[in-house]
Amino acid sequence: MSEPAMIAEEMTIGQLSERSGVPTSALRFYERQGLISSRRTTGNQRRYHRSTLRRVAFVRASQSVGMPLSVIGGVLGFLPEGVPPTREFWIKASACWSEEINTRIEKMERMRDRFTECVGCGCLSFEQCALVNPGDALAEHGPGPRRLLNP
Repeated sequence: MSEPAMIAEEMTIGQLSERSGVPTSALRFYERQGLISSRRTTGNQRRYHRSTLRRVAFVRASQSVGMPLSVIGGVLGFLPEGVPPTREFWIKASACWSEEINTRIEKMERMRDRFTECVGCGCLSFEQCALVNPGDALAEHGPGPRRLLNP
């Protein structure tokens, strides 16, 4: 009977990319953003601890629900270096994001409901804009789509 193959504790960027399904360019970007880290060999090559796979999975899952990398990084900042995210960590992160997610949902619902009407951006390009926002009166409240930004 042969012995089981040893699982390496570290991976190259190519191996991490292959295992995670994330392009190497994105992994380098994540590292520059402080979301993941590596050590450098004497030949200046990156080596990632196996636990980085879970960090990358956490980042991708978080992005898939619309979390910006800055918010993801803030949450990962609570995780000690080299410690992979656990189920308990994911539950705590989700709880932290509930307000952010609800705010995003509200904005999306406003956009859905008002997309065919004047959003108060000052463009006055729709016929309805002249009726709903005559003379660009919403400009007094600041730049941008005022009716989408402020309910």
